[in-house]
Amino acid sequence: MLKEIFEIESSAFFESLTCTFGAKVEAMEFKFDELYAKELDSKDPLAKFRDEFLFPQFNDEKVVYFTGNSLGLQPKAAKAALNQELDDWAKYGVEGHFEAKQPWFAYHEMFAEPLANLVGAKPNEVVAMNGLTTNLHLLMVSFYQPKGSKTKILCEAKAFPSDLYALKSQIRFHGLDPEEHLIGLVPREGESHLRTEDILAKVEEHANELALVMLGGVNYYSGQVLAMQEIAALCQNRGITVGYDLAHGIGNVNLELHDWGVDFASWCSYKYLNSGPGSVSGVYIHERHHHKDDIPRFEGWWGHDKTERFKMESDFKPIRSAEAWQLSNAPVLAMAVHKASLDLFMEAGFDNLIEKSKKMTAYLNFVIDEVSSQSTTTSFEIITPKERGCQLSILCHGAGRELFDKLSSNGVVADWREPNVIRIAPVPMYNSYEDCYRFGKILADSLTQ
Repeated sequence: MLKEIFEIESSAFFESLTCTFGAKVEAMEFKFDELYAKELDSKDPLAKFRDEFLFPQFNDEKVVYFTGNSLGLQPKAAKAALNQELDDWAKYGVEGHFEAKQPWFAYHEMFAEPLANLVGAKPNEVVAMNGLTTNLHLLMVSFYQPKGSKTKILCEAKAFPSDLYALKSQIRFHGLDPEEHLIGLVPREGESHLRTEDILAKVEEHANELALVMLGGVNYYSGQVLAMQEIAALCQNRGITVGYDLAHGIGNVNLELHDWGVDFASWCSYKYLNSGPGSVSGVYIHERHHHKDDIPRFEGWWGHDKTERFKMESDFKPIRSAEAWQLSNAPVLAMAVHKASLDLFMEAGFDNLIEKSKKMTAYLNFVIDEVSSQSTTTSFEIITPKERGCQLSILCHGAGRELFDKLSSNGVVADWREPNVIRIAPVPMYNSYEDCYRFGKILADSLTQ
């Protein structure tokens, strides 16, 4: 059986595995076995990209790094990319804006194509700029306009805290009370994630009151991928603006923001996009908003018509693209690393990464279930639903922080969330099937120590 599987082409190999997005495909008979995991790696057409990243070390061996959902690993190309800009700065000074290898004046324009590819947009609908929460605030200046009876915002009650801070402060900025004007979505009693029908029902219930639906496209805690297309379609039908925080979505799951009709979105680049701590964010704004002369917007000179920018005129003339929302010139040093990582995404092919992600996450899910079934003291419940990317959130029954600390002390880099959830993410760009096996082995051993 195993020999036959490994003799098929890699594309068919991908299709034979359990698809975590709900498609019914033939499931593979996984094995919790080191040689089996290594055999999977030997047949992985993307395995070479693992060598393009730098791993922290544990006992002279690469750690099991499963926190790409928090901070991605450093691409080996990052240092050379950054040094190129430092060298050009040293060589040209201010003239680097036009004389550098990648002229700084138009530096941000290099990101339009790869970012559009990752979020399913047109190149004129995306731009790399600022930080994530900064961008959410700037976008809500344009897209949260409470008027008449439509004053409320719908979000997850357990959204990422920074999103909640931003939403509440925007409501207060308009002189309103968050207690009254922020509606939080809560899972049903005894459940860990939201049901799509409940989200849609809440939108319908408050359709005449909602000025904005702003959700995390992939929930940071549970790893659930929300039904972004269905939610956006309903919002459009009800005249409600919809936006997504894609911090845990970009580089992790398939997105088709333009075709879904999403009004706006923003993301960071330091998680799945591997662009360094606090690196540059990005935004998407549907092109239907680009030519609205009356749209409220905070303005800055890098959003001004680039053909006339250096005329230094006093009245703002927006670029007719997402670039109009820019305020300042590009942070070139941060963007240099961002481009080094995006180049790897373009080389690997995002569809290929998604297929590997489905397969590898299914295997890690299997490994955790195997460890759980063999333990007499502890059981593990994966609270991430089938609508997921590569993140798995593990609810530990009968174990607490002590178990997480044992994993950490044995070379696993994961993430702990109170009171008893471990978040892990097998990132297809640089994680291996052997990583999944090693995690399972260390987890099992930690239960008996």
